[in-house]
Amino acid sequence: MKPSLRALLGGAIDYAGCFPPASLPLDRAAENYLEYLHCEHSWMLGRFVVRAEDVSKLDGISHTLNGRLAVVGADHESAASVEIASVAAFEKPTYCEVSLDELEAVREAGSYAKIRTGGMTPSAIPSAGAVSTFMQECARLRLPFKATAGLHHPLRGMYRLTYADDAPVGCMHGFINLLFAACWLWSGVAPGLVETLLKETDSSAFRFEDAGVYWCEHLLSTGDIVRARREFVHSFGSCSFSEPVEALQELGWL
Repeated sequence: MKPSLRALLGGAIDYAGCFPPASLPLDRAAENYLEYLHCEHSWMLGRFVVRAEDVSKLDGISHTLNGRLAVVGADHESAASVEIASVAAFEKPTYCEVSLDELEAVREAGSYAKIRTGGMTPSAIPSAGAVSTFMQECARLRLPFKATAGLHHPLRGMYRLTYADDAPVGCMHGFINLLFAACWLWSGVAPGLVETLLKETDSSAFRFEDAGVYWCEHLLSTGDIVRARREFVHSFGSCSFSEPVEALQELGWL
């Protein structure tokens, strides 16, 4: 595995198995997370995303999850980070899912931004242009962010939006597209191409090398990726960890 891929994906996947479309029972999702912590690809695993009202139900394993909980809806003493749908600031890193015109208030509060990149219907998926605009505004404000929802696949494409047999199909964003585009933007390289990069569907357009990642003829260095992951694009939430891993393996990138 190339260092550039590890830099791009290290700690990137916040596991949100309790949330749609997986909607697993809390105990099952917690068991999965503990299993993923000890698997071959644990280096990609970030935090365990839980609702604030469910944290108390984790008492039996809370010591194991110490420092690993992303709590949604409210602060909690066990939270490593908080995710909330308003402008707010807590002692822990706080990710605020708000409108574009509220991002400056998020920055002034000392918190971070959050963008929803998918949903269970096609209409819930924002356009590549909307995602690009969000990221460019965050970059302008020097505001770190995370993404959530719909990022199960490395590359943009048409996929089923839930696990139901009659699930609708929609054009979903790819987590490689999003992470790489954000790293690209943070490094100041041709921001006008961000939307085009978010729309890339051809896996052969990407090449992971020791020195960095190529997208077509454009190279972003591994050092720039490390810096952007630390300073700008922190992670993305996914209700599946195994699905992203398996998709990367199918592409031959893992």
